[in-house]
Amino acid sequence: MKYGYVLLTVLLTAYGQLVIKWQMGRAGELPAAAGAKAVFLLRQLLNPWIDSALLAALLAALSWMAAMTKFQLSSAYPFMALSFVLVLLLSALLLHEPLNGWKLAGVVLVVLGVVVAGRGL
Repeated sequence: MKYGYVLLTVLLTAYGQLVIKWQMGRAGELPAAAGAKAVFLLRQLLNPWIDSALLAALLAALSWMAAMTKFQLSSAYPFMALSFVLVLLLSALLLHEPLNGWKLAGVVLVVLGVVVAGRGL
């Protein structure tokens, strides 16, 4: 289960990022005026999808706390880079964001970095 805490943290983090981007894209542009910005952002807190993303962030933090009882930070933290990989791939698939060779090369480098850094587990 100790790896499960890290995996759960990565999955919940990716979920939250994807949902926030999806819902903020639907909400429209951030207003220019400071007061309107605050109202716009606070109004988003009434969105159940945004609330689920915030809950995911809380659950990810709790899962990370559990993981920190099982791993050294320097051993577990490189795996958080996998959330970058997951968000990049899922944003292309689900949100139709562009994915090009440079981004894919970056993903390969990140995964290689996680493998190298994770060898100390």
